[in-house]
Amino acid sequence: MAAQPSRLPASPGALAAIERDVAVLLEAWGGAMPAWGAVRGDAQVEVEQMSDPGLMRVADALAQVRRDVDAVLARVAAEVMKRSGPEFGDIGLAKAQGFHNPARLIAASTGASRADAQRLITVGTVTAQRQTFSGERLPSRHPHVAAALEAASIGIEAASAITTMLDRASARAEPSRAGHVEAALVDLAAHVPLEMLLRGVREAEARLDPDGVEPREDELRMERSLTMREDGYGMLHVHARLDPESGAPVKAAIEALVTDVLRRRQAGDGDGDAVVDDRRSIPQMQADALAALARHALGCSQTLTPLAKTTVVVRVDLDTLVSCLGHARIDGLDQPVSAATARRLAADAELLPAVLGGDSLPLDLGRAARLFSKAQRLALGERDGGCASCGQNIAYVEAHHIAWWERDAGPTDLSNGVMLCSFCHHMIHREGWQILPSPNDVWFIPPPHIDPARVPRLGGRARFELREERAA
Repeated sequence: MAAQPSRLPASPGALAAIERDVAVLLEAWGGAMPAWGAVRGDAQVEVEQMSDPGLMRVADALAQVRRDVDAVLARVAAEVMKRSGPEFGDIGLAKAQGFHNPARLIAASTGASRADAQRLITVGTVTAQRQTFSGERLPSRHPHVAAALEAASIGIEAASAITTMLDRASARAEPSRAGHVEAALVDLAAHVPLEMLLRGVREAEARLDPDGVEPREDELRMERSLTMREDGYGMLHVHARLDPESGAPVKAAIEALVTDVLRRRQAGDGDGDAVVDDRRSIPQMQADALAALARHALGCSQTLTPLAKTTVVVRVDLDTLVSCLGHARIDGLDQPVSAATARRLAADAELLPAVLGGDSLPLDLGRAARLFSKAQRLALGERDGGCASCGQNIAYVEAHHIAWWERDAGPTDLSNGVMLCSFCHHMIHREGWQILPSPNDVWFIPPPHIDPARVPRLGGRARFELREERAA
């Protein structure tokens, strides 16, 4: 009988976090199984027997172990890169192992794509400690990201997004300000999904390097394209890559038509007044909306009804508009645009400064009106930037009463309004979340069964502001 390999002693160094979190995973896995009658088998059999709370604990523990492993893998990938440098020639590690470059070697080892392998190499390299000629070790160029990776509080994708932006923008930014931005983004990455972090990264780059917004727009504009081809079955394939300025009106028009259909479908569900059920998917609705816009442009003399009230809303501070320094935002797009682009759009779109309200726009209606006015929705959109809870695109959210209109006699005022998507609206009311809005931010307080400590969670656009700006 072959001798069994001896168990390695616990590592006090690089692998200690992995060993610790694997132990937590094993405990969570065992605790998720039924107290009696558990059937031991493969992973699927055991997972199917887990309780809901137990399954979530296992998912969290697995995610933590994955981040631990990825953090060490990034260090290993960076070392492979170092040992495969051009100065080693054909005896470099990657070529000695039969690979053209280190990315191909790491991709073969992990079974991932070369792009994922290169991301590991890059993150490991830019977060590694630096070494002087005398052998002294210096902190990483990105110490906050490096510390978060070491603690496994953020993943490789988040670290890559943050460091790539910082390396691109920090050359034209003050080092101290770049450090504040890095810390703020790391804090954001630890609490939100990657998609929402990317919004914060774009916003932070526009604040960190305002002079770079317009050059980046020029690069995007040069890359715009639209191709059309007909396949053998008669289907026309349309593929477009549009810069923010070109894409904003296209996106706004298509979303207006699709949203109108969804609202009419929802209104008709309870009445049964539709002769034919509309079973189209969202992509099919978008295709039909594009065709309707083209037919309208070819000769329709009347404006499509949903478009009559549709505008491209550009949000910009008055000082930015006047000085042409800074950046602006287009509702429905995450990419900030330059002040110059905002001024060009002013000729064709409804341009609103960030300071809303005034005598001409009554924003508090009390109990005189049940529905929020357009001015109120625009003001709430400025604060919330879409769904204040999950960050859903502003085209798919509505203004809702925090204190219900009927049950709580809640007024139709800004202090009682919040922008929410349909899912978050129903979930928040069903689960009993508390919402605390202010003119500049909105906080969500979870119910005790979700968080016994009921720690408030920041929502809305304020999540993407830098810490010092939020404090001010």
